Formats: sequence, C-alpha cells, structure tokens
Amino acid sequence: MRVRTFTLLVALAVLIAASFTLLYWQKRDVRDHVTAPPVAEGVELLLPLPEPRSGLSVEEALISRKSIREYSGRPINLSDLALLLWAAQGITEYDGWYRRTAPSAGATYPLEVYVVVGEGGVLSGNGYLAAGVYKYDTLRHSLLLVKTGDVRSELWDSALRQDWVRDAPVSIVICAVYERTTRRYGERGVRYVHMEAGHAGQNIYLMAAALKLGTVAVGAFDDEAVARVVGVQRGEEPLYIFPVGVPVEPYKGSFDELFKVYTVTRGG
Repeated sequence: MRVRTFTLLVALAVLIAASFTLLYWQKRDVRDHVTAPPVAEGVELLLPLPEPRSGLSVEEALISRKSIREYSGRPINLSDLALLLWAAQGITEYDGWYRRTAPSAGATYPLEVYVVVGEGGVLSGNGYLAAGVYKYDTLRHSLLLVKTGDVRSELWDSALRQDWVRDAPVSIVICAVYERTTRRYGERGVRYVHMEAGHAGQNIYLMAAALKLGTVAVGAFDDEAVARVVGVQRGEEPLYIFPVGVPVEPYKGSFDELFKVYTVTRGG
C-alpha cells in the first residue's frame, strides 16, 4: 500500500513538473516573438514572392469558400499575407502590360489595396510586423507604411462596430480610383470598377480558404471615416473591408455532402 502511494505521489510530482515546464516554454515562446521595430513611413518592406504552397485545387478552394467572422486571436504569417495581397491585385505576367490576378476593364486597374495590421497580428520570422496601416505596391509586391499604431478599434468604429473587424489580426481594405476607368468608359466605368472589386474580393476569399484562414466581405461602413482611419490618398474611395484571421472553427467543404444536396435538388 505504501509503495503504491509513493508511486502515485512520484507520478503526480512528475506531472506537475511537466506542466510547469510546458508553461515556461509557452511563455518563453511568446516572449521570444517580439514586435519588430516599425519601418519609417514610406519605407518599403519587400514581401515574400508568390509561390504555390497550399496544395489545394481550385475546386477544393471553391467548395471551402465561406464567410468566417470568428478568429482565434493567433497571428497570421507574413508569407500568407503576401499571398492574400497577391491574390487581390498581384501581377501574373508582363506582355507590354502588367497583367493582374483580377480582370480589369481596359486594363485600367482602378483598385488600391491597404492593410490594417494589429499588434502581434502578423508573424514574420521570430518577430511581429509592427502594427500600422500599410499600402500594397502591386508592381513591386511590397508594403509601404502609411501610419504606425494599432487602429483596429478605430476601423471597427468606422465599420458600424462589426466585431470581426476589431478582432481580426489583419484587415485588407480595397479602395477605388474611379477616374482611372471612367475617363475611358464614362459613367459605365463605375460599374466596371465595382465588378473588378468583386473579382479581387473573391480572390481573397479563395486564397484564404486555400491557406486555411478565414475572411468575410464587409461593405457596411462610414466611407469618410474609413478613409481617415486608413489614410487613403486623394481620389481613393473605400469599397471593401476584408478582416482576415485564423478561424476558431476551420471549415472545409465536402464534395460528398454536395452530391447529397444535388441528389435532393434533382429530385432523388
């Protein structure tokens, strides 16, 4: 009996020691990931170049595309952010024109993309990308710092206090310069700009699904307030906000379930 009690006490001591060791290393892990010093405003941050990493087919990305509004609080990787931005407005080829991932009427490319990065929101190597607002440079696949500081609360307030805007580690803001397209197509160009924003938005959704991230399209916000928070340039008008984060509940679509749905809709 005494031997058994002693054995149980030893096992309990080992378990407690292991628990404290795990907590120590978890804390050390967090401490080792320090926020990188912010680059000066206007200084360029080159992003990792696009490369195939997800291993997901287009079909799988499409069936897994879903609006997700609850995020775990974990940061996303800089390489994932780079792919999301490339999916939205990145270059695909040069044939006299710098072709992009989203089609554009007359290759007028009226969209500009900003990124609102929260404190500890983007992991880069052993550090975090400094909180702030960055602008995506399509031609160089890079970020330019527009302003420093975590402005997610201000963006949340401007977006009618939709919590997913505040809670996501990152929000991608798509703006439009209508004149680039309307000077060629007149008022019809406004429609083309909105169509292009939709193309870019769907690309963000599909890339997020491929990277096992979550996003949701937000169109309800105070335009002028969002413009002030983001610090857009003259002539740029906000159209979309895409909060992005690691989902609390990851989603993956099922073709087996899809076939069951079609069996019902086709009448058996």
